[in-house]
Amino acid sequence: FKGRHFKKAIILMAVRWYVAYALSYRNIEELMAERGVSVDHSTINRWVVKYAPQLENNFRKKHKRKTGSSMRMDETYIKVKGQWFYLYRAVDKDGETIDFQLSEKRNEAAAKAFFTKAINASGKPKKVTIDKSGANNAALKSLNNNLKEKDKIEIRQIKYLNNVVEQDHRFIKKIIKPMMGFKSFESAQATLAGIELHHMLRKNQHENCETTSVFKQFYALAA
Repeated sequence: FKGRHFKKAIILMAVRWYVAYALSYRNIEELMAERGVSVDHSTINRWVVKYAPQLENNFRKKHKRKTGSSMRMDETYIKVKGQWFYLYRAVDKDGETIDFQLSEKRNEAAAKAFFTKAINASGKPKKVTIDKSGANNAALKSLNNNLKEKDKIEIRQIKYLNNVVEQDHRFIKKIIKPMMGFKSFESAQATLAGIELHHMLRKNQHENCETTSVFKQFYALAA
């Protein structure tokens, strides 16, 4: 935050409001003005794009609680530059977020890239539940080909077991709705990192969730 015209606390507050609530940048510009802070909505956008992924990365590496070994994976649609992109997401059986990744394509390569990212970050799951997608199934089988028999991931295609991740999509979509789509892939990726981060904090996935409020957990990530 060194060299910024605004204080760190102001920047973090604006970023948190945007990723935590269903507000537009102009809404936050108005809320800031009520508090005597004059800042343009385009500046708030730059703050979100710059700092949201850094905060999420810090949380992921240093403060995120370990998730369960049973993964529920599904994709949802996100509009970028007027086109539909795919947000791959996975939660454990208790609904805690394992990982997420935005992709331009929905195919075996994209699914494999997501599973690889999730495994590298959270460890190999014992079971993965997916929908009837052939691409997701093929990606998991490809990963299993490189594993010993005793280490292979159990693949389940049982729709009702995936209700937990499908329900979890709703919160992400609710926050995104006022944004009316993203102007660039970079902006979408950065903003989604912030939204997913705050959603994880709300779900008590921070190691200090019992003793620290959500907004303090968020601000402390910039320490």
